[in-house]
Amino acid sequence: MIPETIYIRKAGPDDLAILQQTGKDTFYETFAPVNSEADMARYLSDSFSDHKVREELNHPETAFYLAFSGTEPVGYLKLNNGSAQTELQDNTSLEIERIYVLASWQGKKVGQLLFETALEVARSQQKAYIWLGVWEKNSKAIRFYEKNGFVAFDQHLFRLGDDIQTDIMMKKIL
Repeated sequence: MIPETIYIRKAGPDDLAILQQTGKDTFYETFAPVNSEADMARYLSDSFSDHKVREELNHPETAFYLAFSGTEPVGYLKLNNGSAQTELQDNTSLEIERIYVLASWQGKKVGQLLFETALEVARSQQKAYIWLGVWEKNSKAIRFYEKNGFVAFDQHLFRLGDDIQTDIMMKKIL
């Protein structure tokens, strides 16, 4: 059941601090138990700095969507088009770079609502497919994407501090 209080809205420049904190919190909760503290600290500092998040928020081919329960941010979605895509940069596709949900809200359909937002955006832009990269050891996320019709098609490397990790690239034809 989806809590009635969950709503999603597109993020804007005024949401910098909310995106930074939600990003840090969700990433840390998800990946700190299986990565070194030094690698996590470095990644969080680099990936969620004022400059980096502001640059992403202002990129014309990137969009963020925030999920809220009342006034509390509980997750977010990051979408990339065209040149903003991390790998393929295919104008017929939309990349889901991130769907992150606070641990206390996982299993409450917040991720599903964020995914459905991504689908709506992709369809409104008449994209042929959506794609993403997911860490090969994140079996919970892989199952979520498979349940939603994604299939693996390639892999790429992801650097978390000094650790080189493998992401499975998955796509869903629309």
